[in-house]
Amino acid sequence: MTPWVSGLLIANILVYALTQYALPGIAQYLVYIPQYMLEQPWGILTYMFVHGGFTHILFNMMGLYFFGPRLELQLGSSRFAQLYFVSGITGALLQTAMAPNVALLGASAGVFGVMLGFATFWPRERIYIYGVIPVEARVLVILTTILALFSGFSGGGGGTAHFAHLGGYAGAWVYLRVLERNAGAGSRAFVAQQHPTSRASERAVAERITTINLDGVHALNREEINRILDKIGAQGMASITPQERTFLLNFVPPDDRKKWVS
Repeated sequence: MTPWVSGLLIANILVYALTQYALPGIAQYLVYIPQYMLEQPWGILTYMFVHGGFTHILFNMMGLYFFGPRLELQLGSSRFAQLYFVSGITGALLQTAMAPNVALLGASAGVFGVMLGFATFWPRERIYIYGVIPVEARVLVILTTILALFSGFSGGGGGTAHFAHLGGYAGAWVYLRVLERNAGAGSRAFVAQQHPTSRASERAVAERITTINLDGVHALNREEINRILDKIGAQGMASITPQERTFLLNFVPPDDRKKWVS
């Protein structure tokens, strides 16, 4: 588990316990209420840690748990945190613009931003809905966008802040475009700039793959590492994408990591 994902999970669970059991009345001071933006300006951040019920926090934390660690490894912890909170803020702002009289709570906008970030780097990764139905990450983003648009404008969804979800997507998209522009054109250039590897070092990179230690690696990351290693074994080092190379690099011992990018 990565630092920011762990911290966000813990913080959300603690605030949930506080607002549901210890001090229920404190929730009204933590949610985001557009009419009270000037009186409670912190609400645009604290609302992301308040949830209305067990199912609400369960699904949000599941999304953060499944999509967050890999994206944090890809972006780095500080950039991951920035993307998460930017998404939460833009989600709140869009929800305010479309439904200014509705109080907002929940981590959904931030989690949706994380999901879009995941789909940006691994668009064809299969996500199993309910553990059974395989859907590519990019398709999942498209489907949830269509659902949010339909439900938001039709008024359906039982009080769900659909425009906050869309705002989370929008904030993450803009944030990632800014990073890409700073690093060059396109996500491949952005990934390559973080961990550049020259063609001359291909053989050295292939040799040092054996230094990856899977002990203590999260099951989700271990599965992805094994998939990439199987791909290298079958098709050679040149077959992996810059994203896959960068992902493997996160699990190479620090001493060897410098040699990977030399």
